Amino acid sequence: MKRPRLLLWLLLLLTWNLTACNNDDTDPDDEIVGDWTSRSQFEGLARSAAVSFTINGKAYVGLGTDGTDKFQDFWEYTPATNTWRQIADFPGVARYQAVAFEAGGKGYVGTGYDGVNRLKDFYQYDPATNKWTQKADFAGSARYAAVGLSIDGKGYIGTGYDGNFKKDFWQYDPSTDTWTQKPSFGGNKRLGAVAFTLDGTGYILTGSDNGLVQTDVWAYNPATEQWTERRTLTNNTDEDYDYSALPRTNAVSFVVNNQGYVALGTNSGNLSDCWVYNPSEDTWTQKTSFEGAARTQAIGFGLGDLGYVGLGTTGSTRLDDFWQLAPDTESE
Repeated sequence: MKRPRLLLWLLLLLTWNLTACNNDDTDPDDEIVGDWTSRSQFEGLARSAAVSFTINGKAYVGLGTDGTDKFQDFWEYTPATNTWRQIADFPGVARYQAVAFEAGGKGYVGTGYDGVNRLKDFYQYDPATNKWTQKADFAGSARYAAVGLSIDGKGYIGTGYDGNFKKDFWQYDPSTDTWTQKPSFGGNKRLGAVAFTLDGTGYILTGSDNGLVQTDVWAYNPATEQWTERRTLTNNTDEDYDYSALPRTNAVSFVVNNQGYVALGTNSGNLSDCWVYNPSEDTWTQKTSFEGAARTQAIGFGLGDLGYVGLGTTGSTRLDDFWQLAPDTESE
């Protein structure tokens, strides 16, 4: 009589273990959160390779190309009313694959490509007066597909393509309208990378060098002028992480709640996945994938607790849709 009871006990124990495994809260599928919501369509013409910056809770989007024409128009987005308003046109030549950043309450835009020439001119936008002012030309070589970011009221431009792939890095001081060359980017030369700033540290990652998509991530400390390599975007079985889905070119990046986001772009095809970086732990976590069409050369920015992504190209079609990400909300 004891054997049936033993078998029954073993069967119950096995069933309990299987149930416990199926309910494991470390299952990666259970941890993917983030809710995407379609917002007011961009009011300008559909385009790719535009630029964006944010000032005082509003976003500014402009330039880019529809594949034939290049644009000079700029638009202001107000999240509180979910509306777009056209502002003063960019005064330089129409272009795409430029860079933009905010510093000291002003927007800055420069470099890029007009379809014939690589560019290095540089402009400031003042939202209080709705006026553009030409500033000192970028001190590096004329280029496109570079990165721009700001740290502690100063702007930075680096990497890109000037006929050769680049890794130089330059600081712009708005108070003196001057450029200063800084130690070159710590990784390989590249174009189509992304950059963001977290806790006074700049980060540059992704992009490609002669067609090879890059897997390194670098942090720049402006106080020491040192570049430090962080975890690579690979499958590292020794450290028990797999970030091999992250490398890409012409993605978007934005910052929400002092965490950096990377989404979209291309790597053997257009992508729609979205990842968030925690700088204190040097870790990446996947978020809910973007719910619009997979695309490259889109724009992205963060405002408050939300991220925003839009525009771009599928390869054959330029886009003008616009989406909002609530990063910590479960997808409906």
